[in-house]
Amino acid sequence: MPQRIAKFIARSGICSRREAEDMIKQKRVTVNGEIVESPAFNVEGDEIILLDGEKLPQIEVTRLWLYHKPAGLLTTHKDTENRATVFANLPPNMPRVISVGRLDLNSEGLLLLTNSGALSRTLELPENGWKRRYKVRVHGCVSKKKLAELEKGVTIDGVEYGAVKIEFGEQNAANAWLTITLSEGKNREVRKLMKYIGLEVSRLIRLSYGPFQLGNLKRGEVKEVPQKVLKEQLGNKL
Repeated sequence: MPQRIAKFIARSGICSRREAEDMIKQKRVTVNGEIVESPAFNVEGDEIILLDGEKLPQIEVTRLWLYHKPAGLLTTHKDTENRATVFANLPPNMPRVISVGRLDLNSEGLLLLTNSGALSRTLELPENGWKRRYKVRVHGCVSKKKLAELEKGVTIDGVEYGAVKIEFGEQNAANAWLTITLSEGKNREVRKLMKYIGLEVSRLIRLSYGPFQLGNLKRGEVKEVPQKVLKEQLGNKL
């Protein structure tokens, strides 16, 4: 079945689909000796496809891992300030992987990792309707009226945030625990929503991403999703 060449390159595991598109625009990719001009170019897969004159690695089986990200790690492969990163702290036997979305420096919990740039991009799309669920400790006076406002969706600094589901947990002195479920996962969305209603986030733990759960995974632990489960949950997304 024909597929766009950027997706085909990403499936080889060397880069994300977006990075592949950039390589194509830089005229670094040839198909049967001809430079590819557009990321929308379709291939069957049996052509001679070269990147910088070299053959692509054989397409790997798509794999997915659950990772319990500790707070204090950046979700990046390289940091200009030489701060600790997720990828530098993975087990040494892990293949090259990229993350599905990000968790910021001070956030912790479930982070999905994959060897497929195409899958990573697909799973990040809001139209998948996948829920992200977080356990959040906040400092400040929790107003149920303001929480209800967030549940209808709000606009902050010109950015629209969709409706979220918020469950009120235990209250202890000036701190409270909330469970927040959202669909979009915009940059630092939970923290911005809490700040909007006058609350400061002191701890943020992602509990789930779509059908995948943090469960009892220990901090820093990585667990691969079995291929059978992957096919059941992702179907035609693979």
